[in-house]
Amino acid sequence: MSAIEYYWVIAYLIIVGIAGIIYWYWHRKTDAKFLMALYNQLSKQHRNRQPLQVPNVPLRYIPLYVQLQQLLNHLPPPSGRDKLTGLINRVGLKAKLTRLMPVTRGMFVMFDLYRFRYVNDLLGFDFGDKLLVAMAQRLQGHVGDKEILARMNEDEFLIYFKQSLNETQLMALQQQLQQPIQINDTSIKLQVQLGYMDLAKHHSDVSQMLRRLDLALIRAKSSANLIASYVEGDDKSQHRQLTIISCFPRAIAQQELYLVYQPKYNVVGGGCTHVEALIRWNSSELGPISPGEFIPLLECAGMISILSHWVIEQVCLQQKHWRDSGIAMQVAVNLAIDDLSNSRLCEHLLSNLISCGLSPEVLAIEVTESQLMTDMSRTTEILSDLKRAGINVAIDDFGTGHSSLAYLKQLPIDEVKIDRAFLDNIETDARGQQLLNSAVGLAKGLGFTVTVEGVETTPVFKLLNTMNVDKIQGDLFAKPMTAAELEMNWRKLNQKISL
Repeated sequence: MSAIEYYWVIAYLIIVGIAGIIYWYWHRKTDAKFLMALYNQLSKQHRNRQPLQVPNVPLRYIPLYVQLQQLLNHLPPPSGRDKLTGLINRVGLKAKLTRLMPVTRGMFVMFDLYRFRYVNDLLGFDFGDKLLVAMAQRLQGHVGDKEILARMNEDEFLIYFKQSLNETQLMALQQQLQQPIQINDTSIKLQVQLGYMDLAKHHSDVSQMLRRLDLALIRAKSSANLIASYVEGDDKSQHRQLTIISCFPRAIAQQELYLVYQPKYNVVGGGCTHVEALIRWNSSELGPISPGEFIPLLECAGMISILSHWVIEQVCLQQKHWRDSGIAMQVAVNLAIDDLSNSRLCEHLLSNLISCGLSPEVLAIEVTESQLMTDMSRTTEILSDLKRAGINVAIDDFGTGHSSLAYLKQLPIDEVKIDRAFLDNIETDARGQQLLNSAVGLAKGLGFTVTVEGVETTPVFKLLNTMNVDKIQGDLFAKPMTAAELEMNWRKLNQKISL
């Protein structure tokens, strides 16, 4: 071997050795980098359960990585942590606040997504979960190191701000949270309801403060801008509200709820062929409770459909009894906006009618203008199903809502009920008479029958008689009465009113 060849061999061996060292070091460095990233993620799992997301997993570690991922998917969430978002939950929040007590400064702000359950109904629970995770991430962008963020339940989140926010800041925060979120190539427009409480004014024990914050959020649901604060004294009204809601299931079981029926008078032919079913509640604990009080509470609590189903069942059973007794009339039932969002509403109504051996025309559905305008296309679809099935549909409180004439001509309805507000001082108010006459003429021109509510005097009835009204409803003809009272007065109800 020549000297030159010898040197080339030595150089080759040195190059191979260096390459081996580099290869060994590179893989060791890659392994170390992977193991460190894996350790960092696993060390956070006790407080923030999230799927493992370690990039560039070395080939030899893939089985271990997969097994760890499967193990985490089957582990229960950390104590006090929400499994979906990784945020602390209500239990974790209460524990954290208890350690900080007394909490006398700052502000609690609670958010929820307006009509979030419709996202689950229409797009599926997986989509809803992704939306909640995206919202949690958005909220984290508004929380500093000293603030606390928690997921309270399904779509409710809470932030504890160490410094109170003013109204301008709260509105700005609401607007930022309401920006559309992109999920699976679908842009979701949001409405955020916001309740808040100034701790300097209303601090108490943790449970009491959270109850007061719940009250603020309830107030927000009915406010114009969906923002409201806790107000001193809300606790007393809350106690009654919670009592009403908690007593409702028992009220049905113990027959505390009952129906009364207000007859409608046929102006042209005389007599009574239509009545409206009205709900009443005589509570064993609270005494008589007005429908104007308990129905909105049941709507907020998501229990209004239970009431509506009960009313429909009771009306059908009563109709069967009346038909068997030779009493023939149509009974109208008022439905809530949640009922009109139920795609199975028509199926439920027809099922009850069939089980009682009744034809669809014995039943009518009344909805308000404001309910129609909440989701016009969806409501129109449901009402069309009812009309095709032979069930009459009426707009209640006509003239007091916000429907446009363009929509009115398309609605699949049979009747409009003109609100009693049109009758205020109608005998001496020339403008009021012209307005009422125009409303009646409009409805009649569109092919609807017209009922006027709240008729209490003979002069008003005479005036309506000149306007081609089809039916009247009010104390002049009959007050609401029980089924037994209606049966006893049936002959009288079918006599013509003398003018």
